[in-house]
Amino acid sequence: MTAIATLMHPNVEGVMHDVERDKIVRLWNPYSGRVVGGDSLLDSAMLQDLGSGEVIGPYEQVGIDGRPLVSVSVPVLDGRYLLCINVDRTAIDDAISLLANFVAAVRPRPSALFDKDWRSGINDLTEEWCRANRRRRDDLTREERLEIVTLLDDAGLFATRHAAPHAARALGVSRATIYKLLKSAREAATGEV
Repeated sequence: MTAIATLMHPNVEGVMHDVERDKIVRLWNPYSGRVVGGDSLLDSAMLQDLGSGEVIGPYEQVGIDGRPLVSVSVPVLDGRYLLCINVDRTAIDDAISLLANFVAAVRPRPSALFDKDWRSGINDLTEEWCRANRRRRDDLTREERLEIVTLLDDAGLFATRHAAPHAARALGVSRATIYKLLKSAREAATGEV
């Protein structure tokens, strides 16, 4: 428990209860207001049926100061002791709230800024294809790159002079590779080989 408490400080509290004596015998990162020697307030009769190592939880609690906690408990040493690990969820809940608020603030892109932006078009179509096919850009096969280049060409995104170098960066390949793929895509479209 010392290792977990050290790693997760200050967000994890460990409490070791002596089940028979109904006393707290050890604390790590105490933030609950408990003290060593204090009453555990456990129902030892109910705990006797649990085997050593059987995890209870996770379950929710509220800390003395109102912080949301999630906890697990596990009987140890043949059930003579009960180890409780309490995790303060405040930082996690705050991060979730921050991310939810950040995402909620996103509005559709203004068309005046993006309708003519061929770079965004290449980025967007490449990312849409990768997400739809659950593929990472750095792990694409030649056939998959060809499919993306065909999609970009069909959208008219190679009509601009610097589109090929941008597509090369987006796909992590050389400009020459993009030109070869583009040639293959256009030959396939016209039936040439």
